[in-house]
Amino acid sequence: MSYTDWQDKTPAFKKVDVRGIQGNFFPGLKKQAMELPVGEGMEIVQTFDPIPLYEVMEGLGYEHHTEHVADTEYHAYFYRVEAKQDTGDIPMRPAALTNFPLIDEELGKVAVAFWDVTWNNAKRTLPYETRLLLSLTNAVGAGRMRQATRELVKAYAHGIDSAAFDDVFELLAWNQGIGYFSSEIGPSTLFQAYKAIKQQEKHGKSRDEIKVMLMEQFGEKNPDVKVV
Repeated sequence: MSYTDWQDKTPAFKKVDVRGIQGNFFPGLKKQAMELPVGEGMEIVQTFDPIPLYEVMEGLGYEHHTEHVADTEYHAYFYRVEAKQDTGDIPMRPAALTNFPLIDEELGKVAVAFWDVTWNNAKRTLPYETRLLLSLTNAVGAGRMRQATRELVKAYAHGIDSAAFDDVFELLAWNQGIGYFSSEIGPSTLFQAYKAIKQQEKHGKSRDEIKVMLMEQFGEKNPDVKVV
């Protein structure tokens, strides 16, 4: 379908204005989207183009159309054409991006555009999964274990083999030093998530089962991982 097929239905869409909302409102928004039947939709109002929502909503069976009605006002219409279930394949969207418009609305637009170019631009040469691993190691180097854990979970959800994590941690031990690894990386949530994957695999758990476990233990419910 195309926007013209459901355009006349948009006045009846549930309108959700998320401008200025503090914290990670996405789980609640996603829950509402999952409950809507085929043939209904939502209108999201934001100060920037809500690019991070598009792929997630598409995964739930939605089409979208966005209108830029003012300098810092976007109306994104999502129409459900198929009742797809949440597979968890796209965990941990960049909820922290919603903090930037609180500082300055123009900064919010810049931050989202920067994120989109970095992670979604088709001109990028390195595979997405490789960039996640690079982001993981960069985060460790900067002492940002929260971010590093999120990148590990996303990398595994996108198909990275746990053997690749073996290589990553070996290189971290080499580059950061045994002492730093022992005192900072070993006790971290990042390494706990890695060990959980290895243990679950040892017990014969499938990737899908392990992904569920990761999101339960090392997803947004974990205060050492979530962003607000």
